[in-house]
Amino acid sequence: MPYTYADALHLLYEWVQSESLRKHCLAVSASMRHMARRAGADEEQWATVGILHDMDYEQFPNAGLSPTEEHPSAGVRYLREHGWPEEMCRAILSHADYCQVPRETPLEKTLFAVDELSGFVTAVTLVRPDKNVGSVEVASVKKKLKDKGFARAVNRDDIGRGAAELAMPLDDLIAEVIAALRAEAQPLGLAGS
Repeated sequence: MPYTYADALHLLYEWVQSESLRKHCLAVSASMRHMARRAGADEEQWATVGILHDMDYEQFPNAGLSPTEEHPSAGVRYLREHGWPEEMCRAILSHADYCQVPRETPLEKTLFAVDELSGFVTAVTLVRPDKNVGSVEVASVKKKLKDKGFARAVNRDDIGRGAAELAMPLDDLIAEVIAALRAEAQPLGLAGS
């Protein structure tokens, strides 16, 4: 890998000014690292993909869902121009269905599976009185998933499809993401108020 996780963090802070988007990328990265460990995969590579997957979202939000312009294509174009590995670039493109890059590898499938769910578990944590991911349970996440008014921007279909693409029961995937975020609760701002 010509670049490191530290290089990815530098890019994140260079490209993204929004603290909430930075924390989302960090949460996805934590989930990716956890899932890589579980799968016996390259933790640094998977965590790095998590950091970079939305690096261009703030500047190029892509309301028109263009498969070749704006998010995530703008970020991937930059990464390719600077020699980042194609496997990582492809994974980032594959997390947006409209880019029409089929998810084939465990890396690609995992990024899709944990992206929306990491954001959702974060939202569930932040509405709890203690704001501590340590007290979040699978049942409370599933209950909030049924509430269409809660975290309305989170695509519940993507969460379900992500678990299915990993051939993992949704409850198990939720439990894994909770565990991943608990391990990084302090830097993610999820350790309580």
